[in-house]
Amino acid sequence: MSAPALEGRLRDTIRSIGGHMDVWAVFEDAALFGSVVDALADAIEPLRATKIVAVESRGFLLGGAVAAQLAVAFVAVRKPGSLLPGEKVTVRTAPDYRGNETELRMLVRSVGAEDRVVMVDDWIEVGAQALAVRELIEMQGATFLGLATMVDQSHPGVADALPVLVSLVDGDSLDDGGDA
Repeated sequence: MSAPALEGRLRDTIRSIGGHMDVWAVFEDAALFGSVVDALADAIEPLRATKIVAVESRGFLLGGAVAAQLAVAFVAVRKPGSLLPGEKVTVRTAPDYRGNETELRMLVRSVGAEDRVVMVDDWIEVGAQALAVRELIEMQGATFLGLATMVDQSHPGVADALPVLVSLVDGDSLDDGGDA
């Protein structure tokens, strides 16, 4: 699917329900989900990542699929209360779009100094998780290459804090139905 066609499909699919944008509808449409995975993989393939990292939960869906598409390893970043057996490295995010700070954890063994890592996520606004993941990756001596996301609604200056920010649709172009 061409980039303009994909952007149009995403705009038509992602809608506000109860004041929140429903990204889950993308995953429920197999063809659209496949096109999103293809587009994200194509966009980050030139970066020559050795690992894809993602934060639960929707990030896991996209990140795992993109990692499989690129034939590279997937690295999970978990939130409190989630199982993650083994020695971990931990950081706390800055406040997110709701004002919440979250502790993010990653297994120490998951990333090494030789790795080139791209984060994949569904949506970026304030960039709190992306910047915290960058810190986790760099704490392990690896290279953080940037973020590939389905929707970019990042606040001013967020993109400047990331080496690369690839997105498929601008969040401000989505129809929020007037209630988001």
